[in-house]
Amino acid sequence: MMKQRKIKISSISEAKKLVFLASECDFDINIFYNRVIIDAKSILGVLSLDLTKVLTVEYNGENLAFEEFLAEKSNVEAHAVA
Repeated sequence: MMKQRKIKISSISEAKKLVFLASECDFDINIFYNRVIIDAKSILGVLSLDLTKVLTVEYNGENLAFEEFLAEKSNVEAHAVA
């Protein structure tokens, strides 16, 4: 089941932490903004996004540290996508 979470990253250090935690996961993680889809394990890809906007993270797996980071950066609960 795919999960989505809307997050707000406010600094380059937070972007680096997101990429580090995503790299520790053994499943695919994508970040969406408008029509752009970025691999969350790519630091260049993540830094190319407009970090002033709300981003959508989509993933299909479980990793406690990664999901805790997403929860910190989100006010919206994760939900399943059909």
